[in-house]
Parts: sequence; structure tokens; C-alpha cells
Amino acid sequence: MKIYFAASVRGGRGDVEIYARIIKLLKAHGEVITEYLGDKKLSNQGEIKLDDKEVYERDVELLRSADVFVAEVTTPSLGVGYEIACAEKLNKRVLCLFREILGKRLSNMISGNKNLTVKIYKEVKDIPEILKDFL
Repeated sequence: MKIYFAASVRGGRGDVEIYARIIKLLKAHGEVITEYLGDKKLSNQGEIKLDDKEVYERDVELLRSADVFVAEVTTPSLGVGYEIACAEKLNKRVLCLFREILGKRLSNMISGNKNLTVKIYKEVKDIPEILKDFL
């Protein structure tokens, strides 16, 4: 199974360690084709070896090839929101993971979309059961 994992890059990399842990959990279910998002060397400036057009084209092609789409959506990101919409249009099964943080709310465009599976978690240790149910 090819899994497209999406997470914030330019919106902020404060949760990169969580992304890496989620990717490790996802790898138990298949190939994570966007594993680079868990790399601590990837800054909020994004890719340095590719220009914006190359990143876009690569990511769209990876998204098309994916069997499922999983996004960590706690840190708001225009790119992740766009990828979610693309995944939905491509009829991919979409899981959005939102970490419960006091005072933080998920966008209504995500939480209100019946075509998406949205799961709230408190800690990464809650995610294996969510993935088991989704995948």
C-alpha cells in the first residue's frame, strides 16, 4: 500500500518529531511515499534542491500514485489544505489527524467535510489504534 503523508512545511516545523513518529507508525502498514516530511533537516523554507514548480509536480504525481492519504493537520498549512482537496477530488481515502491542544481548533473546512475521516488524538501513542481502524 502506498501512503501519502502530508504535514506542515512552510506553515511551521515545530511538530517535525511527531511527523517522524507518525511516519514510523505508517510504515508498518505500507510504503510512505513522502517520508522526507519527517526529516528534521527539512526547514520551514521547504526544499532547497527543487524549485516550487518541481515540488508541486512531484507531489501531485506522488498523490496520484497513492492508495491512501494521511495528514497531520494540527499546524495550519495552505499546502496541506490544498493536498487534502486534491486527494478528495482524486477519490482517495483521507485521514486527518488533529492533536488536541487547549485553545486550538481545527478548520471547519476539514472538520465539517463528511468525505474526510477526522480523528483527534492527545498523544502519538493514541495513533496506532486510529491507523489500524483506518487502514
